[in-house]
Amino acid sequence: MTKKKVVIIGCTHAGIAAMRQILKYYPDADITVYERHAEISYLSCATYLHLGGEVKNLDDVFYADPSEFTKQGVKMRMIHDVISIDAKEHTILAQNLKTKELVHDSYDKLIMATGSITAIPAISGIENPKIMLCKTCDQAHELYAAAKMHHKIAIVGGGYAGVELAEGYIKSGHEVILIERSPHVLNEYMDTNMSKKVENLLVEHGVKVLTNTTVTQFSDLKNEQINIQSTNGDYAVDMIAIAPGVIPQSDLLKGQVDLSKNGAIVTDPYMCTSDPDIFAAGDATEVRYNPTVSQSYIPLASHAVRQGTLAGINVFDKRLKSIGTQATTGMLLFGKTIACTGLTYEKAIEANFNTGVAHYHGNYRPDFMPTTAEVSISLVYDKNTRKVLGAQMMSDHEISQSANTISVVIQNGNTIDELAFLDMLFSPNFDEPFNYLNLVAQVAVDQEHGYWRK
Repeated sequence: MTKKKVVIIGCTHAGIAAMRQILKYYPDADITVYERHAEISYLSCATYLHLGGEVKNLDDVFYADPSEFTKQGVKMRMIHDVISIDAKEHTILAQNLKTKELVHDSYDKLIMATGSITAIPAISGIENPKIMLCKTCDQAHELYAAAKMHHKIAIVGGGYAGVELAEGYIKSGHEVILIERSPHVLNEYMDTNMSKKVENLLVEHGVKVLTNTTVTQFSDLKNEQINIQSTNGDYAVDMIAIAPGVIPQSDLLKGQVDLSKNGAIVTDPYMCTSDPDIFAAGDATEVRYNPTVSQSYIPLASHAVRQGTLAGINVFDKRLKSIGTQATTGMLLFGKTIACTGLTYEKAIEANFNTGVAHYHGNYRPDFMPTTAEVSISLVYDKNTRKVLGAQMMSDHEISQSANTISVVIQNGNTIDELAFLDMLFSPNFDEPFNYLNLVAQVAVDQEHGYWRK
């Protein structure tokens, strides 16, 4: 009997997850992987951890090695670039980037795990060698090496990557300017009041934060610095890190499977595309965003691992559906845990919900304990159905798992009334008799009953 052949294009988080499931569920499958780089599994969050000194060696953050899969019979074609795919004929054309040799191959099933590429902004002078990106392991090495020779650093982009880079460079003794064109940093994940807390935290630790600022030009100065021309003035720095957004890398399938407006690959809940023999996972695809019951482009490593796992499980036999996502995220910034899930107040308004928001500020456990810490929470909900839509939280206490709890609450369609009395453990070591998640929901309930007082 001829083995069925699976080709996986791209081998970072989604590709690795898919490969592991195929080896488990379909041990007789013939697997070939095409990957442009020599390594696999780089976690890009390691970049700022390396810059800040928490991770001493970037080699330690790779969680998988190609040899691990070669030993299991997978054909790992590293440093190979796929040039074209013919979905109708089930063939691909690739090139060995070392030898330049062309490789013709075929497949029974194809898994696209090509990820995303950096959306480089169209700014005059951006090709300057003093301007660097921060997505790959090679770029992380370049940023680290360049920082040793430069003191004043600008970061363009105030999303997670930009904010984390700012912390990394401050910890390594650099002077940092963070530039964001939106009104606030982390604009996609946090409402104004919470993102302002993050900005204040950055400023307290020495970061110069420029919001509502658009960079218009980069140019060299005579003293070997580089000038940033912006809508908020000019700034001379030694080097610049660009931390913009990303766009899906799906060009190989353009015109062959359904794509969304931004080019992301559209899949069903089993990660199958409009072509029954092509699956897709990771940053190249859309996800089902549960708070709005819609398809959205939300590139996160957590999504890539889950989608890749599903693609591998379902590639020959549709066994398990995706349950969607709340886009739950978190970060540790200068010792404070910041975590978000679901819709912000502004995003909920945009999605036409009759939106309410409740705020809670209080210590996470009783004052009689030797130490405690304040937790700040914003809880977003639908005033019509009373369902929880999202939450953002920040504390010196480690509250990341509380964001995961709210994620489950949103997933299950629970209301503020149910969250107000959700069964949660009590011990003075951990919380009050009503957990702070219960308490913020009780604020929301009181608001809706008119009991709440300013």
